[in-house]
Amino acid sequence: MVHVKSKKEIELIRESCQIVKDTLLFVESRIKAGMSTKEVDELVERYIRSCGAYPSCLGYEGFPASACVSVNETVVHGIPGDRILKDGDIVSVDLCAYKNGYHGDAARTFCIGNVKPEVKKLVEVTEECFFKAIENLRAGTPLYDIGYAVQTHAESHGYGVIRSYTGHGIGKEMHEDPSVPNWGRKGTGMRLRAGMVLCVEPMISMGDYRVRVLKDNWTSVTVDGSPAAHYENTLVVLQDGVEILTL
Repeated sequence: MVHVKSKKEIELIRESCQIVKDTLLFVESRIKAGMSTKEVDELVERYIRSCGAYPSCLGYEGFPASACVSVNETVVHGIPGDRILKDGDIVSVDLCAYKNGYHGDAARTFCIGNVKPEVKKLVEVTEECFFKAIENLRAGTPLYDIGYAVQTHAESHGYGVIRSYTGHGIGKEMHEDPSVPNWGRKGTGMRLRAGMVLCVEPMISMGDYRVRVLKDNWTSVTVDGSPAAHYENTLVVLQDGVEILTL
């Protein structure tokens, strides 16, 4: 069931999203080569808790950390551990904060040191995919126009659009209806309504769009080992556009 949020609910979600935004900026200012992915996770947990919030990922369906930290060929759900970040890596950090009964969610892919130009371009185009997706987004827009915009832009650069995972609604639950795919046919799907709160999150690979999940049952990597990037924001649908709550 799709939940249209009240003004009061949106204000509560906005507070959680502010914490998510600030946490990602905190991580961006400190992440560097030589850190372990576990140290990145510790930054996330410490900052979120300092804001009086709870890291929603921690314990979610058994996930053992406060953030998903995904390096290079890992698309999403990377479990933080002993892996050391190296010059030239790309690292997506996906995190959620829960406060006053509501969640906020966003992800960024960070470039560590001297990243190859072709990989840096992947990161940039993945972010561009998000903004292409929301250019014409407003109440009344068909849901799959979002995915159509992401897919068209990504594939115009020869990239693969990950199909195993989607964006989603958010509110009292971290994942709510509707699912928001990063592919689709323009003009199809439910019509969006003002007050819907969505997470739009392009996940794009440099090569094959297919993924496999490692034995830990979480870590999702590209089947061909190609780099992948992830960019996500929480937004609220308005009558005449959207408001991005995590920017």
